[in-house]
Order: sequence, then C-alpha cells, then structure tokens
Amino acid sequence: MTLRKHAEFPNFYEVTHPLIQHKLSMLRDVNTVKKEFKELVLEITLLLVYEATKDLPMTTRQIQTPLEIFDAPVLAGQKQVILPILRAGIGMVDGFLAHMPSARVAHIGLYRDEETLEPQHYYFKIPPNSKDRQFYVCDPMLATGGSAIAAVNELKKAGAHKITFVCIIAAPEGVAEFSAQHPEVPIFCANLDNKLNENGYILPGLGDAGDRLFGTK
Repeated sequence: MTLRKHAEFPNFYEVTHPLIQHKLSMLRDVNTVKKEFKELVLEITLLLVYEATKDLPMTTRQIQTPLEIFDAPVLAGQKQVILPILRAGIGMVDGFLAHMPSARVAHIGLYRDEETLEPQHYYFKIPPNSKDRQFYVCDPMLATGGSAIAAVNELKKAGAHKITFVCIIAAPEGVAEFSAQHPEVPIFCANLDNKLNENGYILPGLGDAGDRLFGTK
C-alpha cells in the first residue's frame, strides 16, 4: 500500500491505495444506499487496518507443520482492543475483527452537541488490565477532532499508552487539533478532505456517517 505523509501533521498517515480511493468515491456518493454504504465502510476499514497494524510486536511459537516443527512468527503481547466511538464507529469494527478475530471490543459513547460542536460523554467500557494493550480508536470521520480527542483522553486516564486512531476521512482542522493534543498518537486515514463548513461538517465529506450506516435520516 501507499502511505502519504503530510509535513504539517507528522503523526498523520494517508493511505492512498487505489482500491481505497475508488471505494471512498462510492461511499461519498449521495445515491449509495444503506446496504452498500455499510459494505463499503467495512471494505475500506479492512484495507486501513492492514496499514494501521503494520508495527504490531511479534514473537515466535513452536508449531508442527505437516512436515516438521519450526518456530513460527505470531503476534506478541496481550490481545488488541478496538474502541469504536459510538455510534458510527460500530460500522468499522468488523473490518478490524476480520484481521484480528480475538481482539477485544471496548466502547465509548460520545455525541457532538450541534450548537457548541463539543463532544458529550455518556459511556465508557474497556477490558480490565488494559494498561499495556494496543488500542485502536475508530470513527469514520475526524471532523472537529473533539470526539477523537475525548476518546483518547479517557484511554489515557485509564492508563492506556499504546493508541492508534483510524478514520476514513478527516478535515485539516480536526487533524491539527488532534495532533496538538495527542502528537504521539498516529492517525491512519483514507483521505484528508478540504475543510469544515460552518456547521462543522467535512467538505466534500460523505454526509452523516451514522445516519447513513443505520438509516436514521
């Protein structure tokens, strides 16, 4: 895959693979129906996760093949944790689990106040003994950055320190704010869009990901 770095955002990685870009164009299309939208979110997430997990630590385990015993490479450490930001982040979970079926799934409930655009926090649940686990926070969109920052804040309060954020599209304003607050947390994203509009929505964007995923608008 191809990763594009942006000089102004050292922790931001744009995954520019042709398949991702093609599927993203279909995702943006206002005529894409709910079923297709959900499938596209899954497919894009599958490709993003491949890059976002490239630095997972490895060890070896002795196994028996049909021909001999040998030391096989396997993932090291505790099981990874996927933390979707409710509700739209739920649409990305299966993309992670397809690659890491034994990963744990935590949840954080955040919604954006439509007047202040500030995140409101209503739920947080992660596995016990999570201090040294690798967390993948996911949300289809990084707009103002408020919800992503709040999610990482909660993880850090709980002692987590291995955190990666994965999204499908992002606005420069949100990436700048997130990077200022959490410069050590890498962001993996399919596309850095143009800007936010006056209502805090990403342009060109893809609309409200939660509404399009769950058919609530």
